[in-house]
Amino acid sequence: MPAKAPDTPAEPKDTARPVASLSFEQAMAELEQIVRGLEEGKQTLENALAAYERGTALRQHCEARLAEVEARIDAIVSHENGLATRPVA
Repeated sequence: MPAKAPDTPAEPKDTARPVASLSFEQAMAELEQIVRGLEEGKQTLENALAAYERGTALRQHCEARLAEVEARIDAIVSHENGLATRPVA
């Protein structure tokens, strides 16, 4: 009988999806899942490294989305009537 493989957590379901295609909420949920998995310390070194790399990409994606939203809010607040008259990129 072959030796049983060590228990390793399954990869998060969304890892196959490109980070750029995720909403802010989806990226945050996946990032939280990755952090929990890394904190548990039950992954192989290679899986932990891959999770860390994915987590870094997710963090950057979330920071970029937050910066976009902040810019839009700043544009709205800066107008006298509180409404932007042109879309903010």
